[in-house]
Amino acid sequence: MRALVTGGSGFIGSHVVDQLVDHGIVPRIFDMVQPTFRTDVEYYHGSILDLDAVTMAMNQVDAVFHLAAVADVNEVAADPHYAESINVRGTINVLEAMRKTKGVRRIVYGNTTWVYSDAEGDVVDEDTLIPPPSNFYTSTKLAAENYCIAYSRQFGIDATILRYGIPYGPRARPAAVIPAFVERALAGEPLTIQGDGSQFRQFVYVEDLARGNVMALKSIAKNRVYNLDGNERVTIRQIAESVRDIIGDVDVQFGEPRPGDFSGKVVSSERALKELGWAPQVSFQEGLRRYIDWYREVRSRKETEWAAVDAGLAADGVTAGVFARTAPK
Repeated sequence: MRALVTGGSGFIGSHVVDQLVDHGIVPRIFDMVQPTFRTDVEYYHGSILDLDAVTMAMNQVDAVFHLAAVADVNEVAADPHYAESINVRGTINVLEAMRKTKGVRRIVYGNTTWVYSDAEGDVVDEDTLIPPPSNFYTSTKLAAENYCIAYSRQFGIDATILRYGIPYGPRARPAAVIPAFVERALAGEPLTIQGDGSQFRQFVYVEDLARGNVMALKSIAKNRVYNLDGNERVTIRQIAESVRDIIGDVDVQFGEPRPGDFSGKVVSSERALKELGWAPQVSFQEGLRRYIDWYREVRSRKETEWAAVDAGLAADGVTAGVFARTAPK
C-alpha cells in the first residue's frame, strides 16, 4: 500500500510518515519544504494550490493523509486570505485530484478539536452540535471538513475526519506554548502566563496522534469522524511548573489574561477507543521529558555545528558568530 502525505515535512506529518513506515505502508511526501528528518522516503516538491502538481503526486497512491495547512492561529489572523487559500482551496485541490485519479478513494483529513470552541457544554464529542465559528482558523478547517464530507457523499471518496487535540513532542513548531516555555527556561528567562494559568488543555503526544492516523485506515473508519485527544487535563500553570521542575529553577510570572482566551473543554475520544482501539499511551509528564531531551540533543548538535563554522570563519579571518542562531526545528 502507498499513501500520500500532504504536509509530510511538517510536525504532525513527519511523524505520520514515520508511523506509516513502521506499519509497512510506503509513504510519499508532498510538501513545499524538503523533509529533513529522513532521506528514505519519496518526496514530491509542490504547492497544495497547484492542482496539476497535486494530481501528479497521486499517481499509484491508494490513500491520502491531508495534513498540509496553516495551523498557527496567529499566522491565520495575520493573513486570513492566504490561510483560506491553503486550508480550504488546498483541500478542494486534493479532493479534486483524487476524483480525477483512478484508484485513490480514501482520504484521512487532519482537523482540530478547536472546532468545538463555540459549542455548548463543558464536555463534547463527535455528535456535539458545532455552531458557526467565531474564529477564522476554525472556519477554514470546518469548511475543508465539509468539503471532504460532500465529496464523500457525491463522488464516492471515503473520508475519515480526525479532530486533533493540541499536539506536542519532537519537531514541534517553536511558537507553540510548550516549545516556547522550554526555550525560555533553558535560557534562564522567566515563564510568563497570561491570567492565572487555570486554562486547561488536553495535550496529545505527537507519536500517539500519528499512530491514530494510521489506525484510521481501518475499514470501520470510512466516512466517520474521530476525536484524537489526550486524556489528561493540563493547565497552563502546570505546563510552566513542569518545565521548571525538569529544567531547573526559573521564575513563573503571571500577566494580564488574554481577552476571550479559550478556557478549555473536555473532548471525548471514546469513539476512537471503541471503533479503532486507539487511546493515548504517553502521559503528559513523560511526553514533556521526551521533548526536552530531544530539544537538548538537537540544540547541542547545532551548537557543535555552529562552533565548527565559527572556527572555519576565524581561520579565514572572519569574525566568529556573525550568522543568526535558531532554535531546534
